[in-house]
Amino acid sequence: MKDGFLFIDKEIDWTSRDVCNKISHVLLNKKVGHTGTLDPFATGLLIVALGSATKAIPFLESLDKTYIAELSLGRKTNTGDLTGEVVEEKDFSHVNKDMIKEVLKSFIGEQEQIPPMTSAIHVNGKKLYELAHKGIEIERKPRKIEIFDIQLLSFEEDKLLFSCNVSKGTYIRTLGEDIANRLNTVGHLTALRRVKIGNYSVNDSLKISDVNEDSVIDIKEFMSKTMPIIEVDEIMSKKIKNGMSINKNFVSKNSDNILFVSANSKEALAFYSLKNNEYKCVRGLWK
Repeated sequence: MKDGFLFIDKEIDWTSRDVCNKISHVLLNKKVGHTGTLDPFATGLLIVALGSATKAIPFLESLDKTYIAELSLGRKTNTGDLTGEVVEEKDFSHVNKDMIKEVLKSFIGEQEQIPPMTSAIHVNGKKLYELAHKGIEIERKPRKIEIFDIQLLSFEEDKLLFSCNVSKGTYIRTLGEDIANRLNTVGHLTALRRVKIGNYSVNDSLKISDVNEDSVIDIKEFMSKTMPIIEVDEIMSKKIKNGMSINKNFVSKNSDNILFVSANSKEALAFYSLKNNEYKCVRGLWK
């Protein structure tokens, strides 16, 4: 039973939890989690963590994400996607490519976004989508997000295909509805595919049916694409396990506020965070 990560190309109609449950069954590992939930209608990259690697999930949630989305203009649904019921129709014959490009450009930068009722955000101990299924809608607080890049890929008939690179917490269904609103019409997503999380690409992922134990990526190899890594010898490894702090001068000047510590034996040890010129252990991974 290996600890580490899997890159899964999630298929349509699977929930992110379904993927974890299937992998848990196939690899006989009870401890399986994921970062970055994908809706059942969405496909693409899902990062799955196994064993002690699940402790790394909080350090991956802030990674930016890149999507390709298909927005159908003219009809709005109560879910913001093709799984919902049409609640409004509006003409979109005035929309053209130049207008779309200008509107998309207007979304680049920091902004606030109101999460959809169909999201998994907890409010007063209840997930929003659980309330939505009961026909209950409540007021939601806007959240700060950032759109780093957004590009028109094609526009034919009522279908607008765009790519976007966005911050944590960005709901593409809501973004699609907001794009339609700025085009003076309405719309809903008919397809959504996540193609990147941070530096990890869906091109390196597997279909769930192809997963086996050899597919599991070593924790150190995985983290090397995300944050600075330092390796320590056996003596220092024991001190790390006892919660030893690491002097800032011991680490590269270009290091981030978070770094990953590994033993020369390839054992994943801990995540450290910079506090008052010292790196403090914030999460141990050793067994």
